[in-house]
Amino acid sequence: MALDGKLLGRAMDRLEELNRRDEKERLALQVEVYERLPRVAQIDRIIAHSFAEAAYAALEDGGDPEKALRSIALKNLSLQAERAELMTVAGYSPDCLDEKPRCEKCSDRGFYGTKPCDCLMELYKEEQRLELSQLLKLGEETFDSFELDYYDARPGKDGTSPRENMEVIYEICLQYALRFGGERDNLFMTGGPGLGKTFLSTCIARVVSENGFSVVYDTAVSVFARFEEERFSRAYTDMEALRADLDRYMSCDLLILDDLGTEMTTAFTVSALYDLVNTRLRTGKKTIINSNLGIEDIRRRYSVQIASRLQGDYTVLRFVGRDIRQLKK
Repeated sequence: MALDGKLLGRAMDRLEELNRRDEKERLALQVEVYERLPRVAQIDRIIAHSFAEAAYAALEDGGDPEKALRSIALKNLSLQAERAELMTVAGYSPDCLDEKPRCEKCSDRGFYGTKPCDCLMELYKEEQRLELSQLLKLGEETFDSFELDYYDARPGKDGTSPRENMEVIYEICLQYALRFGGERDNLFMTGGPGLGKTFLSTCIARVVSENGFSVVYDTAVSVFARFEEERFSRAYTDMEALRADLDRYMSCDLLILDDLGTEMTTAFTVSALYDLVNTRLRTGKKTIINSNLGIEDIRRRYSVQIASRLQGDYTVLRFVGRDIRQLKK
């Protein structure tokens, strides 16, 4: 499972912000308690100084610092008991001023050993959903809300109705999402506009991202524009961010390339598409491509090599029927 470095960085920033917020709230509460209970402030200063003095004295005398600290802790028991009683009577928890991590596993560092902690991964998933929401209306597109009734039940020339065809495609997409990680296939969704390609790929993105995989969903126009900026623009100010985006396209667990064929096709975009498809196949990364173009259109517009890879290494899902957006109107 590959984590998106851009989103992981945002999640770590949010974790640090939460830590700063907690510390700010703790210090504000400390001010409040000390103003109401000056004796508590005095006890805290005595205890803090006693520990520091004991440790310093032990080091000066060549003694055992831990033994000295234990001795001081025992001497401070009566002060701690007095402090706890004052806090309780005033309506505070005796430990409310202690520095307590929200996450016991990683102590709010975000990593448990060398691996991201669950608390950081929750923030990462939230950033993933936010990133996807910039292009998608997450919350509406779910497998449960997919409606087969919009597809004609009358058989076509091949004896299969658009509805029967979509029942098969729906099940393939659902299982692809649920089993992602072990599934080897890539998907090429082809068919006219308004037949559900974007809807179902959005459903897949939702499920896969919620299971912790990195998902990048973008249009072909936007993706190839970023490649062109990196290749041709010398005036681009944030080249580091640009290259980070290109790395995300290449290395995310699932790339969903929407509306292939709507971009202006040039020798450069053909080369970029081949590089994108080939690199992700070679590294075992999964890709879903949506297009109004069929395989033969891909062959003519892009190249024989790209069409061959889509035929050989992708499951081709052919969407047929009437434009659902028009039917809904």
